[in-house]
Amino acid sequence: MTAADRTMRLLIIEDDRESADYLVKAFREVGHIADHASDGEEGLAMAESGDYDVLVVDRMLPKRDGLSLIGVLREKDDSTPVLILSALGQVDDRIKGLRAGGDDYLPKPYSFAELLARVEVLSRRRGGPAEDTVYRVGDLELDRLSHRVARGKDELTLQPREFRLLEYLMKHAGQVVTRTMLLENVWDYHFDPQTNVIDVHISRLRSKIDKGFDRPLLHTIRGAGYMIRDGIR
Repeated sequence: MTAADRTMRLLIIEDDRESADYLVKAFREVGHIADHASDGEEGLAMAESGDYDVLVVDRMLPKRDGLSLIGVLREKDDSTPVLILSALGQVDDRIKGLRAGGDDYLPKPYSFAELLARVEVLSRRRGGPAEDTVYRVGDLELDRLSHRVARGKDELTLQPREFRLLEYLMKHAGQVVTRTMLLENVWDYHFDPQTNVIDVHISRLRSKIDKGFDRPLLHTIRGAGYMIRDGIR
């Protein structure tokens, strides 16, 4: 099990909006969760309050520079891996960044493929319990590596968002999953958009995994959220 095989939660601390939007979009397209902070103070607050696998920190930031931000985290015994991005790419600059508490240093310009590989390495070094690569609930099976979903002998075709939704529900099989949990972990929203986006996707997903089968697996728990579980009639 490697970092490339599981969803990582990343914090991008970058004041250049175009660069930040590019990174957030690129990380999300490969299946990871990416949050963004536009200055050092906001980044520090988010890093301290969030549970991130890796921080991607621009060195030159308004309000608080990247090295100062990292220093504060390390003083508080926060060991979250940090990759520093910087236009300052000389050897002395890289040494200063690493000595400040950074775990890796990538000069600009860079390729996203290299950045992704470095982030995956940092997440893997951090370790932690390995996640399952295949989830099963009754006769429903989801393979996270091949993105294959099947119920019994029937292979199911899901859209990317439907796959992420089902993956999250199956990861928490037997537990109530609230709308807030889905908004934050499947849609990357940290606010309620006041739309029926969840209801629409739940309905589509239910029609694909339950329609035509003897027993339903996806259930609405009134006033609470949703649950995927075998054996509920």
